[in-house]
Amino acid sequence: MVQIQMQLGKNGLTKTILEEIKKRFEKRENENMKIHVLKAAREKREDVKKYAEKIQEFLGDKFTHRVVGFSIFIKYAPV
Repeated sequence: MVQIQMQLGKNGLTKTILEEIKKRFEKRENENMKIHVLKAAREKREDVKKYAEKIQEFLGDKFTHRVVGFSIFIKYAPV
């Protein structure tokens, strides 16, 4: 199992970042991703939760997410 790691910086969650996340999941061996939200992209923990929800909405129902601290964990979980 491979876990992809990314960082979300001062530009926040852009269309380019969303497309990159989707692209990295297109490879079959990639089932998990950890996105660390840097201080420049957030003011409080609720910002991280909002980012996670937007990513989940963009990727669709075949993915789940979990927020731990200032990190977002996304998993490919087909129903």
